[in-house]
Amino acid sequence: MLLVEVMMLSNTETNERQSEPALSFNGTVALIGFFGGLFWSIIGYVAFYFNFASVGPALALMPWALGDWKHGWMGHLVGIGFIAIVSIAVAFLYRLVFAKINQPWPGILYGVALWVVILGLFNPMFPELDPLFQLDVNTIITTLCLYLVYGLFIGYSVSYEYHERTQHEGQTIQN
Repeated sequence: MLLVEVMMLSNTETNERQSEPALSFNGTVALIGFFGGLFWSIIGYVAFYFNFASVGPALALMPWALGDWKHGWMGHLVGIGFIAIVSIAVAFLYRLVFAKINQPWPGILYGVALWVVILGLFNPMFPELDPLFQLDVNTIITTLCLYLVYGLFIGYSVSYEYHERTQHEGQTIQN
């Protein structure tokens, strides 16, 4: 008798979960971007803390005159939050350009392109950052690898979700 009640309760919970509306594709892309930025900027802070890189997440705050606190742990913490929010836009940009390609390579190339743009082209925005090829080798390799896996995470997650929704569920994704 107890087993029947447990099975009925389990079936009720399953039906309730199935009736809940699924998160929209745009909502999923926003979550992928936010958590990708959060996770990989925390990993970036760990790399900075252990001196694998001379720049940490506080680099994102350097263009603004915010005071000396941005150079300490609080600056890195706010930088992590800022990067997580900006990563939502990064994920939507990937969605617009590469979402239909369900391969890891576009994400890897996207991460490398972000590294070139941020540390190379936008370098003058960061007055305390040396030019790209004057950085030490550890910083170049560490940041390049971080951006590479960040782009891979964002890219492959967005492409996989797009593929799952269009191919397997038959949904149409609005542009």
